[in-house]
Amino acid sequence: MPERPPYTVYIFPTPDQWNGSIWARTKCSTDASLHFSCETGDCGSGTIDCQSPPPKYPVTLLNFDISLSVVSYEVSLNHGYNDVPVRIDPIGGTLEGRSDECPTVDCIEDLSNVCPSTLVAKNKDGWAVGCFSPCDAFKDPQFCCTGSFSRQACQPNEYSKRFKELCGLAHTYPADKTPEIYRCKGAASYNITFCP
Repeated sequence: MPERPPYTVYIFPTPDQWNGSIWARTKCSTDASLHFSCETGDCGSGTIDCQSPPPKYPVTLLNFDISLSVVSYEVSLNHGYNDVPVRIDPIGGTLEGRSDECPTVDCIEDLSNVCPSTLVAKNKDGWAVGCFSPCDAFKDPQFCCTGSFSRQACQPNEYSKRFKELCGLAHTYPADKTPEIYRCKGAASYNITFCP
């Protein structure tokens, strides 16, 4: 999707069955050979259209799994944070199997203030543009919840705890289950806001 000015509404229709991620790209430009790229969230297509591959990390992901009227959704910091506050706000609907309203999830605090120097992502000029996840930065099973650190054995780490303090409604490491990945039934739509 091309750049949108502030306060712009864009309706993104989806099929009845769809799963994938939505994210913001930052500092995008087109060079003299018409190659499009972004400092964060770039998908390597060379064009504004970004269907695949996945984005270049770090990037804050809004993950969705749509199955007819039931939608699972989360804000994920599992691949870092790219300095764009985000919010998912279901309009109507109840949690599957319960009468509770479908809750809002977000990460609206500036994590760059708590990003340790070992995780800071920098652009070609050396300026900070985001914060890597420890999994992507260190490739260590204890941070990626792989190998002997399976999802059942994986625990919050010093980095995920720091991020969770500011963004309690986002998942901050691969086995994070707080909050649950909500399954919402019957919502009319989902408002996604960048920089709420």
